[in-house]
Amino acid sequence: MREFIKDFIKILKIEKGLADNSLLSYKRDLVKYHSFMLKRQRLDDITLVKERNLRAYVRFLNAENMSANSIKRAISCIRTYHNFLLSEGKIDNNPVLSIDTPKVAKKLPSILTVDEIDKILHFIPKNAPMSMRDVAIFEMMYSCGLRVTELCNFKLSNILWDSEMIRVDGKGGKQRFVPIGPMARKNLKDYIKKERPSFSEKDTKTSELFLSRNGKKLTRMMIWILLKKWATIAEINKEISPHTLRHSFATHLLEGGADLRSVQEMLGHADISTTQIYTHLDKEHLKEVHRTFHPRFD
Repeated sequence: MREFIKDFIKILKIEKGLADNSLLSYKRDLVKYHSFMLKRQRLDDITLVKERNLRAYVRFLNAENMSANSIKRAISCIRTYHNFLLSEGKIDNNPVLSIDTPKVAKKLPSILTVDEIDKILHFIPKNAPMSMRDVAIFEMMYSCGLRVTELCNFKLSNILWDSEMIRVDGKGGKQRFVPIGPMARKNLKDYIKKERPSFSEKDTKTSELFLSRNGKKLTRMMIWILLKKWATIAEINKEISPHTLRHSFATHLLEGGADLRSVQEMLGHADISTTQIYTHLDKEHLKEVHRTFHPRFD
């Protein structure tokens, strides 16, 4: 059965151009699915799976206290997998089509205000070790709306100084060009000129822009730890992650009057419906302003 998974992952990589992290998620979900069918349903051939077996698997996922969102993702993965088996002539119909996915309430992303972002940057002491790097990281994520993986993989050669743009290698190897503002450019230049050389000399093979003290590229977890550290020191009492800076980038653009298509392009969203969640967030902001300042709410 495992050879089916291998072939399916290969198709996803070649035809859909999915990123490695997405491919790993698909593989994890399918290995778990196959294992359940083999051990719990006594099915050593995935092509024999029926609707009743799938319903048993959904009950199993619920019993594990998985969130509705995670169960929805798992069912979507299995449905796509069975569509692949159907296209390959391994099965005659897709038994997953009759399985309902749980309803997931749209959760508005958490954001930081401009003042909160300024406060975090202000609390990074200028004489602290690697302070220029940390400021440059947060400025760049907020100025350009980067995903944390995009930031970790970002190379020095991807800064287009003359055109005041950066080239971003996004999900599935898709490139996009994003403007970079004057404050982010200044902080990048300071880091590149004054701090980065002392890191890069420890590992001359590393081409990524943001490095650890050992000259290695930063990981997603390192970025998360840095943000949590400085946000805690700045007394920002919110649940935040590196993605919060991306959410803030999009929301502040829309609040300032940017059009949805331009924001979609800068975020690298394939589907504009993904970007539209920020319009809901903007409406929440407008309602809060209305509640706060309109005399009928006194």
